[in-house]
Amino acid sequence: MNFGKILLLLLPLTLTAGCSSLNREPEIVTVTNTVKTTVPIVNRPQPVQLNDIKIYVVTQENLEEFIEEFQAKNGKTAWVSLSVKDYENLSLNFAELKRYIEQQKEIIVYYEEAVKPDDVPEQQQYR
Repeated sequence: MNFGKILLLLLPLTLTAGCSSLNREPEIVTVTNTVKTTVPIVNRPQPVQLNDIKIYVVTQENLEEFIEEFQAKNGKTAWVSLSVKDYENLSLNFAELKRYIEQQKEIIVYYEEAVKPDDVPEQQQYR
């Protein structure tokens, strides 16, 4: 009786295990293929063209003379005043802006070099 139960339990096990050995799973082969993306490089914007400005340094000693000359040359008088410390901060801010723009330009050049096609001659690339 025990032998019959054991045989009955082993029969489905051997049938299912036997089927899996006949059909082997296909072997998966992984192939790495590097594809370089080509993105068209657009022209950069025109350079900034700034207008000339004049900065006048006025002290208490030359105030009256400055007002007369300025009104004769420009008409009405308008005042914009900066302390020496504020003028220094303005200069530092412009230097910081220049640094940021230069770093952005370097990032743009890096990406342009990374995506340019290999067969483009050097003289056709925009710098």
